[in-house]
Amino acid sequence: MIKKTILSIILFAFLGLMNIQAQEEKQENDFDIEKAAQNPIASMYVFPIQNNTQFGIGSENRTQNVTNIQPVIPVGLGENVNLIIRTIIPLIDQPIADDKSEFGLGDIALSLFFTPRKPGKLIWGVGPAIGLPTATNPVLGTEKWSAGPAIILLIQPGGWTFGLVAQNTWSFAGNSDRAEVNQFFTNPFIVRQIGKGWYVNSAPIITSNWNAESGQEWLVPLGAGLGVVFRIGKLPINAQMGYYNYIIKPDNGPDWQLRAQINFLFPKH
Repeated sequence: MIKKTILSIILFAFLGLMNIQAQEEKQENDFDIEKAAQNPIASMYVFPIQNNTQFGIGSENRTQNVTNIQPVIPVGLGENVNLIIRTIIPLIDQPIADDKSEFGLGDIALSLFFTPRKPGKLIWGVGPAIGLPTATNPVLGTEKWSAGPAIILLIQPGGWTFGLVAQNTWSFAGNSDRAEVNQFFTNPFIVRQIGKGWYVNSAPIITSNWNAESGQEWLVPLGAGLGVVFRIGKLPINAQMGYYNYIIKPDNGPDWQLRAQINFLFPKH
């Protein structure tokens, strides 16, 4: 009887330890997913859908809506290098004259980042950015092919993420009647994990058209957002919303922006 009791206690303790270990491993895996969700060049498949609504455009305070479909595909290049293929496919509802609007596909942006498969504390990637003249209407795109360098830098100390995406593209072919492209883009981002998958962030998208008239080049928003990483079954999902106010803009630029985004995450095993 005593032996059975002792064996039962040992078995119960063993099962308890296994359960604690499983919970710790789950928490560790969840934390890894939360960190990877904030890394634009993490080695996992990501399918983001980002919606940006711009308010207060022009003297008539029109509204523009851009939905970006942004698949991210990692490709292993040997033992030491990954190629991260990031594509932005914009669907644009663009206000035009007489209270009308034009809806369609904009110019597709393709970025190829070469990054170490086993990065250190500083995570980085470099490669070309390419603009494709895929717009279904001239008002939705540049009608120019463009290309230039792109870079991603980030660090993730503790529950923080600090990062920067930057690129500049110049046109090299396309419709000769359209304006040349010389476009700068940067997306600095700060993320703070606040527990149970929730985080606060700021990720303004800053652009400059170097060919614009003086004082009309920059579009600079300032704002913040709230997001959460959760699971449906075994599928991790990263959802967020943000508000941004434009502190620098061209004369006919938007006053403010609402951003909503959902990322479906497919970690590589």
